Amino acid sequence: MNFEKAIIAYLPHKRMENARNKKIIFFAIMKPLKGALTAPNKTANQNTKKGLIIMENKNTQANKSSSLERNELHNTIWKVANKLRGSVDGWDFKQYVFSILFYRYISENMAHYINKQEREHDPNFDYALLSDEEAESAKEGLIVEKGFFIPPSALFCNVLKNAPHNNDLNVTLQNIFNEIEKSSLGFKSEENVKGLFADLDVNSNKLGSSHKNRVKKLNEILQAIGGMQLGDYQKSGIDVFGDAYEYLMTMYASNAGKSGGEFFTPQEVSELLAKIALHNQESVNKVYDPCCGSGSLLLQFSKVLGDKNVSKGYFGQEINLTTYNLCRINMFLHDINYSKFHIAHGDTLLDPKHEDDEPFDAIVSNPPYSIEWVGDKNPILINDERFSPAGVLAPKKTADLAFTMHMLSYLSNSGTAAIVEFPGVLYRGNAEAKIREYLVQNNFIDCVIALPDNLFFGTSIATCILVLKKNKQDDTTLFIDASKEFVKEGKKNKLKEHNREKILKTYTERKAIKHFSALASMELIKENDYNLSVNRYVEQEDTKEIIDIKALNAEISQIVERQSALRNSLDFIIKELEEGQNA
Repeated sequence: MNFEKAIIAYLPHKRMENARNKKIIFFAIMKPLKGALTAPNKTANQNTKKGLIIMENKNTQANKSSSLERNELHNTIWKVANKLRGSVDGWDFKQYVFSILFYRYISENMAHYINKQEREHDPNFDYALLSDEEAESAKEGLIVEKGFFIPPSALFCNVLKNAPHNNDLNVTLQNIFNEIEKSSLGFKSEENVKGLFADLDVNSNKLGSSHKNRVKKLNEILQAIGGMQLGDYQKSGIDVFGDAYEYLMTMYASNAGKSGGEFFTPQEVSELLAKIALHNQESVNKVYDPCCGSGSLLLQFSKVLGDKNVSKGYFGQEINLTTYNLCRINMFLHDINYSKFHIAHGDTLLDPKHEDDEPFDAIVSNPPYSIEWVGDKNPILINDERFSPAGVLAPKKTADLAFTMHMLSYLSNSGTAAIVEFPGVLYRGNAEAKIREYLVQNNFIDCVIALPDNLFFGTSIATCILVLKKNKQDDTTLFIDASKEFVKEGKKNKLKEHNREKILKTYTERKAIKHFSALASMELIKENDYNLSVNRYVEQEDTKEIIDIKALNAEISQIVERQSALRNSLDFIIKELEEGQNA
């Protein structure tokens, strides 16, 4: 088969009738074949040292510019979000901002995708200007590629334009969201699209006490989200919609108290976990988070490796329905195709959804700390292949190690799991001590890292990271005391880049560093009754002042002599006064 025929066979073309200019436009339902017709470009001359320095300086300036523009973007977004909120609690209002931002993204993303293909034939083509009937012929192909379909009339830009004059805007939006979800029915994307807008109640009293007030508020939200100049930042290489979404989640989580920590792990902690789990790998088959929250941990692998280097995609499970929807929205906003993420809703411990999948090369998670679960009240669980190897179940009041055992069972023989844990799992007795014994005796614990306190939203407690492996090279466990590796920012502590790099370097090199890290043999851990507290193995720095006893004694002698001299002088003065009175 020649090249031209191969291309034709590969492209499932659709024809779209453009009624305005009466010509047939070919629409290829695929991503562009980049560089297919050109040979690799070989540079004849190597860059000179001077050229490299100039390039490096330009990159540094570009990074600074990008950082400034990102801060500008963040400030604008938060001002808009606060202005919109009004009397509605920020935590309750987040769904409106998130969902409308998502609606704008999928509209612009779909329109851009179509326009890019069609403008190769007609530079003036604009999907938003077509009639719904003209776009219908491309519907099926778009659903296969993008996962859903939005007709031109339902695009964000067109709804935004008509919103100020639409007295039934809430009905319009609800119908559009229903149709977007319905478009995926019967396609492979159905599970990833179904219910995405379920948490957006366009008739909620939180928007206003009357129909008119609710419509007014919805229009304000649309105008505000539509007014964000998100396209202007793309030239700086900022993943605009994804970045905006994560920033909003960070801000809402930081202002939400305890509940904020339930769905969002700070970016710097997420990055550290992902890099530990990767352990310098440049690609990975697939990644998993059994308590995925909003998906921020999973998405770190795309940021660190690039999406193409996570070959089989992102897998997760989330028990909270609203957070489950947030996670799927987050995947779309980071331009992860529906075919590459597999997020399930349900209880990971009692109803795991990915048990039939092949084991995972990388697992990361920040599971809920010390929550209750059914434990041994359910006699079936002790025979569950995830928990049975330890011979005991995690206590009913603290499910931490149940999550740990679950992740271990899903880990491939060459994989790494990095788990944020409540510190109690390192030293609590009874059933948890037996589970730790099982983990140590089978050489699964690769590293224990003590983190600083006050890193997470909703809690100020100092947590730790437990790193699991099934293919360790020896029977030692590395302990790292990173409790002082932070910078104070506002009310929270932050793991800055230099803090993260120090932890990662120590983990990779597996060296003992005085007062920071230590290697412990399996026998030593056994002697400590399988207590995995970092301070049992890493010698704590003595911050007490060293006192020179000889110098102190000499100083005391001088003080005593001086005191004696003063006493003698005082006695002499008193004696003179007494003699003067008697005279």
